[in-house]
Formats: sequence, C-alpha cells, structure tokens
Amino acid sequence: MIIGLPREIKNHEYRVGLTPTGVRELTARGHRVLVERGAGAGVGLDDAAYVQAGSQMVEGAESVFAKAEMIVKVKEPQPNECAMLRPGQILFTYLHLAPDPEQARLLVDSDAVAIAYETVTDAQGGLPLLAPMSEVAGRMAVQAGAHALEKAQGGRGILLGGVPGVLPGNVAVIGGGVVGVNAARMALGLGADVTVLDRDLNRLKQLDAQYGPRLKTLYSTTDALESAVFQADLVIGAVLIPGAAAPKLVTRDMLSRMRPGAVVVDVAIDQGGCFETSHPTTHQDPTYTVDGVVHYCVANMPGGVARTATFALTQATLPHVLALADKGYRQALHDDPHLRAGLNVHRGDITHPAVARDLGYAYRPAAEALVA
Repeated sequence: MIIGLPREIKNHEYRVGLTPTGVRELTARGHRVLVERGAGAGVGLDDAAYVQAGSQMVEGAESVFAKAEMIVKVKEPQPNECAMLRPGQILFTYLHLAPDPEQARLLVDSDAVAIAYETVTDAQGGLPLLAPMSEVAGRMAVQAGAHALEKAQGGRGILLGGVPGVLPGNVAVIGGGVVGVNAARMALGLGADVTVLDRDLNRLKQLDAQYGPRLKTLYSTTDALESAVFQADLVIGAVLIPGAAAPKLVTRDMLSRMRPGAVVVDVAIDQGGCFETSHPTTHQDPTYTVDGVVHYCVANMPGGVARTATFALTQATLPHVLALADKGYRQALHDDPHLRAGLNVHRGDITHPAVARDLGYAYRPAAEALVA
C-alpha cells in the first residue's frame, strides 16, 4: 500500500502522524511511504531521518494526497485537505465530527473512508488511541489553568499550591476519566485542594482508594456541581461521550456566579465543549473572558507539547496503521471490531451512531457498509 504523511496545517499544530520508526516498520513490510517535506520538523524529526527509514519525500500536500492510498494524520482534515481526498481513499486521524457538521459534510461528499482515532475501542471498553492525548491534555490543563490564574493573564492572582500560612487554590475536575485523573494528579502534585465529580460510583471508589483523603470525590448532581464550581478557582471540564457532542454541564447562569477571575479549562472542546460559554481557541490566542471568568478552550492542547504528544500518539496508532496497510481496510476492519468502531464515514455514509444522531444523518452500521 502507498501511505501518505502530510504536514499538519492547523494553527500551531506541530505533531506528525508517523515517526521514522513507524515508516521503517511499514517499508520493511513492503509498503511505500510518501512524506511531505518538513512534516516532522516541528517535533525535531528532520527529512533525513524519514529518508533513512525508507520513505520518499515529496513537495506539497497535493502530491501526498494525489498518490497515497491511505493518509495518516493527527488533526481533522481542514477544508482544503478534504477537497483533496479521493473516492475510496483511507483517512486515519482524529476527526471529532459531532460538533463539526461542515467537516462531516465534506467527508461524506468526498466518498472517502474516514477512520477516527477517538472512537477506536479496546477489549476493556477503553479508547486506546484517544487515551494518550487525554493523558497529555489532562496534565496540560492544570499548567494552562495555573498560568491563566495569574493576575496579568486576567485571573484571580492565585497560586494553586499556596504558601505556608495561605490556603492553596481550589480545583474542581468535572469527569473522572483519563483526562480527569491526569488533571487531578497534576493539581494534587502542585498542592491544590482538588475535587473530582463523576456519576460512576465505582470510579469514585477507585479514585478514593488510589489517592485517599488528599483527593475529594463527589457524586455529580446539579447541586454538587454548582457547589464545586462556585467554590473553585480553576474548573477543568473533562467529560466525554465517545463520538458524541459533549453535554453542556456548566450553564451561563452558573458561570455568572463563579468567582471573578476564576478560570475554566474546557478539555472537551474538541467535542463541542462542556461549558455553555465555550468556543474553540488556538495556542496563538488561547483565552477569552465571559462574565469575569477566563476561558481556556484550545482545541489541540497536546499540540503545545508536540514532541511528547507525537511519540505518545504514534506508539498507540502504529499497530492499527500496520493492520490497515497489510490487510487493506475492509479485511482489517472485518477482523478487528475495535478498529471497526473507528469507522465514522464510509463512501458517503455515516457509520458511527453518535455522529449520525448528533448531526442528523441516517446511520448505516459499519459492518453493513463494509459488505455493500
């Protein structure tokens, strides 16, 4: 198979979908890899490293899309990239379609085969290709929030860890999944007063057993959520419904009653955000203020630590890239129901139920689409 690796073009996105190590694995199996010049430069992977691994360097994304049978990326395709997709061409990347009807329309119109990292599952019910970036984003959320709390950034002027004789900052984490756990861990490490809210009692018991009295846990009701949010200096939104738009858990009314200068970090912004006042921002202009509350809603947070994020992501995605290349996408998806769960768009059909529901498309099961 011919695999194409274009350079990412989203604002301040430096990650890359394959490292030279991945290229070497593919070429050793007889596949051909086309890499756009400069694709790995943002994470310190120069063109010479890709050439040494066996890839062929090409000029411009147009050449990559025109020749490759499968495109491997990191972020969702931008409109000009969607326009370069061919019927039947495989796209393997993050998509986050539920809050992005325009991208969904373009992918449907392209007649391509779009497989989303974020909905690939595993035998334990997890999301193994989303997890590494969730770990990164959860940890980044605290350092981003801590910076935004500084007075010069519009925040309350709070040091999360406090100092002797001065209370630490109060952090509320909404959601006890991978993002939430990593955020809580970082906030505890800084010495903050941390509360995690979730509706999964077993998850709350696990967190209590792991962290003990250092970490407060709350069953998430409207009353509990309001109480935690109103007391918080920093609120981290870490909720996820796989493939679906994030629920708006913190309303504008709740936000208006938060402490002036408090900060919200919406890690769910890729799926539309869990604060009613959230809208996507970029690393170039990461924050804005509503009702005196600073919002950090960067849609590609891990891109800020691109080298760490690239290696964390590609070691998780590579086995699936190899399976798709070795077997072809139909056989690979037939053989692996967990990889098949990643199929979001197939030759004009929406094949993920949550995406179809949220965007108003007819849903066609992936297994059915693959045999049509």
